[in-house]
Amino acid sequence: MTQRLSCDSLWLGADLVTLRDGRYQIIHDGALAVAEGKIAWAGPQAQLPAYNADTTTHFDGGIITPGFIDCHTHLMFGGDRSDEFEQRLNGVSYADIAANGGGILSTVRATRAATEQQLVESARQRLALLLAEGVTTVEIKSGYGLDIDSEVKMLRAIRQLAAQVPAQVVATCLAAHAVPPEYAGRADAWITTLSDQLLPQVAREQLADAVDAFCEHLAFSPAQVKTLFNTATQLGLPVKLHAEQLSALGGSALAARYHALSADHLEYLTEEDVQAMAASGTVAVLLPGAFYLPRETQRPPVELLRQYGVPMAIASDANPGTSPALSLRLMLNMACTLFRLTPEEALAGVTYHAAKALGQQASHGSLEVGKVADFVHWPIARPAELTYWLGGQLPCTTVYRGSVRHGTV
Repeated sequence: MTQRLSCDSLWLGADLVTLRDGRYQIIHDGALAVAEGKIAWAGPQAQLPAYNADTTTHFDGGIITPGFIDCHTHLMFGGDRSDEFEQRLNGVSYADIAANGGGILSTVRATRAATEQQLVESARQRLALLLAEGVTTVEIKSGYGLDIDSEVKMLRAIRQLAAQVPAQVVATCLAAHAVPPEYAGRADAWITTLSDQLLPQVAREQLADAVDAFCEHLAFSPAQVKTLFNTATQLGLPVKLHAEQLSALGGSALAARYHALSADHLEYLTEEDVQAMAASGTVAVLLPGAFYLPRETQRPPVELLRQYGVPMAIASDANPGTSPALSLRLMLNMACTLFRLTPEEALAGVTYHAAKALGQQASHGSLEVGKVADFVHWPIARPAELTYWLGGQLPCTTVYRGSVRHGTV
């Protein structure tokens, strides 16, 4: 006798875009059963076994996708830089803006001046817009404090936000984002401070889930990143890296040697870097917003990433300077139009591969039995529409850990 399926909720009447193995893998007229916040059964409704369900939801067509995952953001910061955006459009150079106290250091000053609660509230407002478009998991980095106390304040604010919103919030320590003004000309000393003081505290208090750094000529060298990664590895913290955004320094290959979860940006990635990432399983996180706003012309080598089978994730890189992007769905379109990804690759980039970029591939990113029941119903005919439509919020029903998410955060 076939065992009867018992579940908390059953979802019928839509096509399941499962994203298993990073492909659409569509199940037409599907059924999705949820028990204790996880997917208990997924398949064609015609094959649904006898069941007991506490609640049953019938959709009138449409598609169900995994919940979106924004795997690279800087949502936690003080102030904004819209004034600098306007200055640049009026012909003022970035160098002149920085010389007058602008650039990242203006965000550092505003972040240091903000209270922990002020940071939580401003980040909550930005996060609400992402969640309204079906995001169920978001990564948020520190990196605008650039001193021990302010970095800890940012990470605690991220943890506080995580406890207050109906979404999974992953925290990343990016204290090696830029050289603090107090350490001008002494980048090595800042890396030593992070290794000796901040990272041990972060690990001890479980303030972050990973450690990140910016490997670039205007930030930190591969040798300095290596020192930081050695400490992170000894403390049991996974690593990831901003790499090859402005030049080819081999940062992504370095990250791969540490089995980094991801290497991000990657406009100047070389074939050697791609080979190293393929061998280590490191995800390539592409950030079209940070390509679009600064009007960059060097695109990531998508064809090389395809050739070597490197998984490609897509993220908003929401930040006050180069990507004030609060729509992950818009990033899907930009990934296709600017980087030439297919709609299928782009959708996998904010689900299946984005989960891997956060080390969550076993529990998130696809509609498979045993995974967390984070999914979204979209009243549209085909998944490519998620990439096709520009602007506005498509109506959707977001289910987070098995329950419909209502209202705002």
